Amino acid sequence: MYDVKGQLNKVRQSLPNGVRLVAISKFHPAEYITAAYEEGQRVFGESHEQELAQKVKVLPPDIEWHFIGHLQTNKVKYIAPYISMIEAVDSLKLLREIEKQAAKADRVVRVLLELHIAEEATKYGLTLDACRQLLADGEWRQMSHVQICGLMMMASNVDDEAQIASEFQTAANFFDEVKQQYFAADPHFCERSWGMSHDYHLAVQHGSTMVRVGTTIFGPRVY
Repeated sequence: MYDVKGQLNKVRQSLPNGVRLVAISKFHPAEYITAAYEEGQRVFGESHEQELAQKVKVLPPDIEWHFIGHLQTNKVKYIAPYISMIEAVDSLKLLREIEKQAAKADRVVRVLLELHIAEEATKYGLTLDACRQLLADGEWRQMSHVQICGLMMMASNVDDEAQIASEFQTAANFFDEVKQQYFAADPHFCERSWGMSHDYHLAVQHGSTMVRVGTTIFGPRVY
């Protein structure tokens, strides 16, 4: 078995205080998650509803599951009863569906708004202007089963560290803007989720409070 425990501890030791680790466990077997759990890791990230449902059944109930991939509205109802955080809300339509399904499950689901800052067309997310518009329109204020806790983004998949750093800084500046304008009195709006296996060291230098690391901890994915 891959040395999950050793790799996990290396990553955790490299993170400064105040930065949480989301261990990205998608496409990795439950025994790998168990190994990380035994080392005290409690936050795991999945991106496929069916795979997540299987893992929820067999793994400890105190795991905090984050949905990290692009989420289709028709899948929300399946995860709403137990998901801890949905990290990639990229439309008002999706936000409305989370509100609806969380209400049915009688719980509050924490979410992050996903920003599209990278220059790659394949990335999902709200442009900065679209995010400004969503917040300005204010419909989210009436949603009592959704709690907007911050922002999430993925940097461009390039080798140019200056470009990656610039994109992280753009996100950090935008967080400060919307925090001041809409969430100044809301302590829950505090998460800046950026940084993955290849760039999380840069991300923490640019305000990240939550890094999403998978391959470095769990090794190559098992499809």
